[in-house]
Amino acid sequence: MEDVVIRTLEKVELRDPILVEGLPGVGNVGKLAADYLREQLPAKPLATIYSKFFPPQVYVSEEGIIRLVSNDLHYWKSASTGTRDILVLGGDYQGISPEGQYEITQRVLDYCHDLGVREVFTLAGFAQGRVVEEPRVLGAATNAGQVEAMKKFGVIFSRNDPGGGLIGASGLFLGLGRLLGMEGVCLMGETSGYFVDPRSAEAVLKVLAKILSVDLDFTALEAKAHEIDRIAQKIHEAESRSSESPLPSGPTPRDDLGYIG
Repeated sequence: MEDVVIRTLEKVELRDPILVEGLPGVGNVGKLAADYLREQLPAKPLATIYSKFFPPQVYVSEEGIIRLVSNDLHYWKSASTGTRDILVLGGDYQGISPEGQYEITQRVLDYCHDLGVREVFTLAGFAQGRVVEEPRVLGAATNAGQVEAMKKFGVIFSRNDPGGGLIGASGLFLGLGRLLGMEGVCLMGETSGYFVDPRSAEAVLKVLAKILSVDLDFTALEAKAHEIDRIAQKIHEAESRSSESPLPSGPTPRDDLGYIG
């Protein structure tokens, strides 16, 4: 097997397509948003990506059928002449090594470039380490023009957030894409980083929908967000009861036994 294999399922011609990337990451924000976008458009399967740089495993369905872990490209052709076609990249994993991240990203970008992609949007979560009730959407872009354009949609560009750069696919697709003449933006939803975060994914996707001029129904995503809220509340209540409980009687613990590996 080659390092990266892209198996095309259908030959298509696209009109000025935009690539939207959303792979697993912090809070699974990008993956949730990309998967929901794919379902809502709805987008059709275009290609499946296999790689030695994914974890060495297969998934097993409820019927007992296996499949290799993979990433997938789906496409959506707009019926309106004023709206561009869209490619959505989602899947099971990012590359598990730096070499794998670069190789997979480059191969996918080359493939999309041949289809006419010249603009990329990457979707991700930005961990704040605390519960975020109303997540903002932070941005990073490949040029000043993109920054100004995104500000009109409410995207926040801060000197401090994100500090230190973008790690993984959400950054590489912009950096390597620019070498191929593609410009782009990363949209990051604020998230605690503790849970899968549909609320943050919804915030990102609402901004992206405006940018792409597509209409989406967020009912199902909002329902997922409410369910996560209920789970988080139960955990918080359990932690509160635990902190209020009296310590068990017995010998005072020794300081040198505070951590046992």
